[in-house]
Amino acid sequence: MDFACIEKKIVIELDGGQHQGLLEYDERRSKSMKKHGWQVLRFWNNDVLNNLEGVLTVITKSLESVPPP
Repeated sequence: MDFACIEKKIVIELDGGQHQGLLEYDERRSKSMKKHGWQVLRFWNNDVLNNLEGVLTVITKSLESVPPP
């Protein structure tokens, strides 16, 4: 994972081209994290570089949707 908010149990994954061949591995990791109560947000590097505002909107909405502990 690239970033995590422990309080909200949200993980952010940033994937570059090297992840093209690792899609099954990434999906297994995401399923494992979800099984333990984590929400996984996955973005391609291109999305971050070309649509940062959209990526930040998704992250903000996800953080706001988790009730306080």
